[in-house]
Amino acid sequence: MFTTRPEIRGTFGVVASTHWIASSVGMSMLEKGGNAFDACVATGLMLQILEPQLCGPGGDLPAIFHSARTRKTQVLCAQGVAPRGATIAHYRGKLGLDLVPGSGFLATVVPGVFAGYMALLADHGSLDIEEVLSPAIHYARHGHPVLARVCQTITDIGPFFAQYWPSSAATWMPDGKAPTPDSLFKNPVLADTYERILKEAKAAKGGREARIRAARRAFMEGFVAEAIERFATGSELMDSSGRPNRGVITAQDLATFEPSYEEPLTYDYENWTLCKTGPWGQGPVLAQTLSILKGFEIAKMDPAGPDFVHTVAEAMKLAFADREVYYGDPNFSLVPMEELLSEAYASGRRRQVTDRASRELRPGILKGFEEQVRKTFAALAKGGGKAASVLTREPTMAHLLPGSQRGNAPVTPLAARSARRGDTVHIDVIDRHGNMISATPSGGWLQSSPTVPDLGFCLNTRGQMFWLDEGLPASLEPGKRPRTTLSPSLALEDGEPSLVFGTPGGDQQDQWQATLFLRHVHHGLNLQEAIDLPMFHTAHFPGSFYPRDSRPGHLLVEETIGKEAIQELEKRGHDVEVAPAWSAGRLTAAKRGKDGVLRAAATPRLMQAYAVGR
Repeated sequence: MFTTRPEIRGTFGVVASTHWIASSVGMSMLEKGGNAFDACVATGLMLQILEPQLCGPGGDLPAIFHSARTRKTQVLCAQGVAPRGATIAHYRGKLGLDLVPGSGFLATVVPGVFAGYMALLADHGSLDIEEVLSPAIHYARHGHPVLARVCQTITDIGPFFAQYWPSSAATWMPDGKAPTPDSLFKNPVLADTYERILKEAKAAKGGREARIRAARRAFMEGFVAEAIERFATGSELMDSSGRPNRGVITAQDLATFEPSYEEPLTYDYENWTLCKTGPWGQGPVLAQTLSILKGFEIAKMDPAGPDFVHTVAEAMKLAFADREVYYGDPNFSLVPMEELLSEAYASGRRRQVTDRASRELRPGILKGFEEQVRKTFAALAKGGGKAASVLTREPTMAHLLPGSQRGNAPVTPLAARSARRGDTVHIDVIDRHGNMISATPSGGWLQSSPTVPDLGFCLNTRGQMFWLDEGLPASLEPGKRPRTTLSPSLALEDGEPSLVFGTPGGDQQDQWQATLFLRHVHHGLNLQEAIDLPMFHTAHFPGSFYPRDSRPGHLLVEETIGKEAIQELEKRGHDVEVAPAWSAGRLTAAKRGKDGVLRAAATPRLMQAYAVGR
């Protein structure tokens, strides 16, 4: 079939990411003799410069990788945790909030991405920190052709910056106005920050690993952490609650944070084994979706037809309903993943997929978790989720606009702009040795948190994914990871590490990934073919972002699916939202075949993601 670009093939190495410059920088690390992990770090650091509305140094990082040296497949969790001062008592009792704001200091968790990159580089990379950090410093110092989407984001939020966040105005609107597309945009303060980190690293006694450890200390225990505390706790700035608030994050919160390596959650499907993060992220949703779809003849369905779209969407609705009730940091609550992924459970869920679109939020009610289900629906009723109650089968989730919840001041139009959530980036790399990694860095969006003036970057707002209701898996607690949407993927084919893939997109990440995976596994489509076919997703379930809205029965499809398919989906009861062609999904993927040939692909949507290799 025709594809918008070729599936990249080679034997030396492949890199796919959401920006062509970042992919090229990653490939340059392989050309210098580095491995997939060096390339991933350099690519990720570059994406912070190129797509600051989607990720930044104040963000977070989950990754799944396979090391040819250790022969292990692991998850790297550099997802920051809630600060010690972030308690329900403080937010609800002292500040009178019912929801964590979607912007500003109160939504901040520990920025874990830099510590995560340094752990990956020290433990599994081979290049020195100067080699992987220098490209980011160069482009921050000398400028890069800025994306139109970055310019539009700054234009939209600019009036808010001018009135409420002057440090952001100084960084992103240095001439008093937003940059124009393709003009050279510079961030000299961030370049200074990284150069100071590099200087402290190079002054460390010892070899390569000592220099990497010194760089991590400069960020997590040194001048960067001190500047973050000074700004966040010393400033009272407007956020999406409709009033100014002071942050609670301290340098000690950063100093005590350590990324962790974990065993992946795995699920066997056909001759493949899918590897995902644990339930502190939404990754298990993809595994649950596959467990439900096992009972359907997906291979006989048109991979862009109404049967395929309907069946996959209905399975995803059930999996995401379980996410809402059961997922959270397993260090703090019991998450019954074994039961949720069991065939006995999946067979019951499978029977709930009919030829009609569901309009109910239907989590499975496991024995011993009945009260947790009730509490979740009570939280959704207050938190903005507009859904149908699984208990009463009647619409009971009242729709609440931002700022309308008890204790929040009315939100001005300007303040509401700061609640506009950012998105994410994604990286897939495979090298000639068989090392491979899928990483989904995010957070630290320029539009969502004020720029730290001494550092040139913003903090994350991942804390908005916590609930301020006690007793839920995703309830706010100090030291706890928020239940994020970040969801990289790695899959083994016949027991051998083969495929890495992922996408930005918040709640849509595992939906678009499911489509790619199923088309590749069941229909034999190559990576580019699977990505180029029409995409779809649903917002049926409560969203992960403030104010936690949902759209029961919703189904978005790209118009390229065709009028007949759209009409058939409407007949089945879906509220179909027809999106323009090439507008849904930002997937990238890479594969190592049994013959050793490497392949990679990237979406043409938004005209910026690129796969490179040779």
